[in-house]
Amino acid sequence: MRISIIGTGYVGLVSGICFAEMGNYVTFMDVDREKLGTLQSGRLPIYEPGLESLLERNQREHRVAFTRSLTEAVEHAEVIFLTLPTPPNDDGSANLSSVLQTVHELSTLIKRYTVIVTKSTVPVGTASRLREVLESRGLKAGQDFDVVSNPEFLREGVAVNDFLKPERVVIGTASATAGEIMKGLYEPFVRNGNPILVMDERSAELVKYASNAFLAMKISFINEIANVCEKVGANVDRVRAGMGKDSRIGPQFLYPGLGYGGSCFPKDVQALDFLASENDYSFEILKAVLRVNEHQRDLFVNRIVDFYEGDVSGKRFALWGLAFKPNTDDVREAPAHSIARGLTERHASVIAYDPEAMENSRRALGDSIEYAGDMYASLSGADALIIATEWNEFRNPDLNFIRRTLERPVIFDGRNLFEPDRLAEMGIEYHSIGRQHIPAADSRVNRRSLGHEAA
Repeated sequence: MRISIIGTGYVGLVSGICFAEMGNYVTFMDVDREKLGTLQSGRLPIYEPGLESLLERNQREHRVAFTRSLTEAVEHAEVIFLTLPTPPNDDGSANLSSVLQTVHELSTLIKRYTVIVTKSTVPVGTASRLREVLESRGLKAGQDFDVVSNPEFLREGVAVNDFLKPERVVIGTASATAGEIMKGLYEPFVRNGNPILVMDERSAELVKYASNAFLAMKISFINEIANVCEKVGANVDRVRAGMGKDSRIGPQFLYPGLGYGGSCFPKDVQALDFLASENDYSFEILKAVLRVNEHQRDLFVNRIVDFYEGDVSGKRFALWGLAFKPNTDDVREAPAHSIARGLTERHASVIAYDPEAMENSRRALGDSIEYAGDMYASLSGADALIIATEWNEFRNPDLNFIRRTLERPVIFDGRNLFEPDRLAEMGIEYHSIGRQHIPAADSRVNRRSLGHEAA
């Protein structure tokens, strides 16, 4: 099938390259000349495990092409996917200006029947708005075009597997013709028997918001439970294990930490809350989810400040992790950035390391923090270590080196990577989420008593 992808962001690249992997011919259209140049050279402007090798293979097989011309993209395609940014407005609503402008331009270029698919996360009613735009320019639905809602469910870090082996595919359309075309496109991806769900457009548009809001709610709930655990002397790991064995609940997304971030959960929760308010309904659970997520980061910063008796000015903190989650370079709404800002605003200094998100963090944080060449280089001269992203390489570090190198062996772990008992026995003061603080075996331990040698 001939497909065009309008917009080469995260969703567009993963979707288009995976469609090409299944034998389709895909043209990517974007106005960003530099980004297209990167792609044409076989490199990606984003980090996503496994995607670059797929791009290289499909370029060799001549199944992918790149253009800045919308006309070329339309002439090529039987199906056009809109994978354009829909950032939040100040009121939390989704900004559809890029989507609407593109559809206005498409309306003058479509010469034969074309399926136009919203792959970006868009508000309920967007398909109807796009149909109205196209019909206002003289095109006829069902004859010249059909509009389909096809929400994405990609998890950054494992997006290739998510697309190639989806748990479900959601297609929203009132057109039997468009529905059959979309089912034909996706059938190679669901040979394991997972469903293709065809439904009305508004329901399809709401599925993505409802799914992400529910998962965000689980994250905020377990963070609240973790905070209660600390108050009453319980262990959140054990509570989580007991909850997760209930088939009605399940273990997924029941990991306490610093809250959710990234490109989807924050804006989708806000957008669903706005949608409800716009329709005279107060979505109280979502309002609480938003408050809890913001509060969780503040609590973590306050914990660090309280440890230093309310004053971190002049303190130096090593920060491991800048991406909002591992296996991505995405720093949008990253908890690590909130922590860095919270500390530097209190006149502390931060030196950070992340395997993939350093350049994006430099663009976001500038020179307000320092950037280390590797995880251990960040420790030299630091008063404490903060862990904000659960990269695998942070899970089994040289704890003896950490203990010797820090000015005082203290770890503030926002991802619960280590066992408190083990670190206490090693003489490391360890503060995690939802688990009781166990004093180090020798709370007086310091770098001189440990025989510290300058790194």
